[in-house]
Amino acid sequence: MIKLLLIEDDTNLSYIIKSSLEEIVGDYEVSVATNGEEGFSMLETVQPDIIVSDIEMPVLNGWDMVKKIRQTDTEIPIIFATAKISSKDVMAGYGAGGNNYIKKPFSPEELDAHIQSLMHLKSDKKLRLERSSYQIGKYIFTPQKNLLAYDSAIQKLTVRESQILELFIKDKGEVLNRKDILMHFWKTDNIASSRSLDVFITKLRAYLSKDSAVSINNIRGAGLILNVN
Repeated sequence: MIKLLLIEDDTNLSYIIKSSLEEIVGDYEVSVATNGEEGFSMLETVQPDIIVSDIEMPVLNGWDMVKKIRQTDTEIPIIFATAKISSKDVMAGYGAGGNNYIKKPFSPEELDAHIQSLMHLKSDKKLRLERSSYQIGKYIFTPQKNLLAYDSAIQKLTVRESQILELFIKDKGEVLNRKDILMHFWKTDNIASSRSLDVFITKLRAYLSKDSAVSINNIRGAGLILNVN
């Protein structure tokens, strides 16, 4: 059963898509939101496997909604279902974090084909990731599960904590410029985002404090570095 979150302000169209996927195609459970703000707020309760979203909607459009989603979830597949398919629109959609486009009008079978393709890619990626973990001193870090293990003690990380730690690990022993980190995760280097980064670094240092050989250090005027002695 694929749990799908459909975000569409045309109630007639959303009813047709929902009923077609659930009753004609089958093996779908479709939840419907009527605008981007409602769709974003439903993520935690619905926990969908995939999102299908219109672009032009009241309150919050599809592009801006997806940008908000990608701040905390970089993995969930997102399809834009829209009549806006100019090169500029398509580039904007992919730039916001979308994975695919389907042009309105479309048949339920066509939408199902797009969904199945993305779900297959997600499944393959998940299998590859499940074989991936990092050793940091005496810690084992499993990024796709957001878990940091030390002996039998396991720390559950937030998505952003996990993302930042993985970035440090991939560039272990190299100085990461603060501005580059801020632009990578927050798309801005303002005071608020800088303070947020400091909070995350403090938490990561606390999580890693069991092993004195592991440290995240400030390099004055340069940035931050993960050292494993």
